Amino acid sequence: MNLPPKPRGLGRGLSALLGDDDVAATVAPSPAGVASDAAHATAVSRTPFTLPIAHLRPGRFQPRTVFEDKDGLVESVKQFGLLQPILVRPLSDEPDAYEIVAGERRWRAAQKAQLHEVPVVVRSLDDIDALQLALIENLQRTDLSPIDEAMGYRRLIEQFHQTQEEVAETMGRSRPHIANTLRLLDLPEEVRVMVQRQELSAGHARTLLSFANPTAMAERALKERLSVRELERLAAGDRPKRKAGKAGKGGAPGDGTKTADTKALERRIEEALGLKASLILRGLGEQSVLTLEIRDYDQLDLVVERLTRR
Repeated sequence: MNLPPKPRGLGRGLSALLGDDDVAATVAPSPAGVASDAAHATAVSRTPFTLPIAHLRPGRFQPRTVFEDKDGLVESVKQFGLLQPILVRPLSDEPDAYEIVAGERRWRAAQKAQLHEVPVVVRSLDDIDALQLALIENLQRTDLSPIDEAMGYRRLIEQFHQTQEEVAETMGRSRPHIANTLRLLDLPEEVRVMVQRQELSAGHARTLLSFANPTAMAERALKERLSVRELERLAAGDRPKRKAGKAGKGGAPGDGTKTADTKALERRIEEALGLKASLILRGLGEQSVLTLEIRDYDQLDLVVERLTRR
């Protein structure tokens, strides 16, 4: 049975799917432990449908590229079975076969545990909902690589023509988070591999974007076991020093003082944006540097909206 067409934009079709208790049960995180697994049994009991494990196929829109059993999932499945269902959709070109939308790690663990059948929830889903649900499931698990996350976002944007705002709304993230995650794909391939292998964290990766040679600095960070904070300090020192400028409207030459005009401009900016502002003469004619103290990405998002409002 085909579902009626769902409205595109801002994840409204996806919200309807997540309102389905059985679908929600397949993407909810399953904490380690017998008690936690048992808690999912009620969700499975509402859908006692099982399929032979050989009838399932890996998802084409699976964002995860590494499937390591770091939480003892295989042993848990051997002992208690697969208590959280797998979300699948029928394959039109292969009879009696189903593509996995959410739960590929569980399916792989069930294979290693030599199970013959697994509980499933079958839904007719289009490609964009399949990718969105796969992303949502994986984002709820802390070991998803930020590179895999970024590639999933890019696929939504390039293949399904979503805007960053639409991706943010669907994924429950801020627009700056989506933008900053996508920037990780600008890193050299060697550095992305390091992040994929979890040799470097997402914080390391974002900081490496500040360097002229991210690969060399990534190798140094690994060799010297640099923390993100240490790498940030190196990034700050890596930038060219600004030369002290001549006196002008911005302030006195090189002594850190500011004129009354400069302070008045700072106050006007602070009142308009609701943020602490600092205006400093750069030293190239009347060019100045404006610094805004922004607490988090959501506040940054608000500033961008105010600055681009027409």
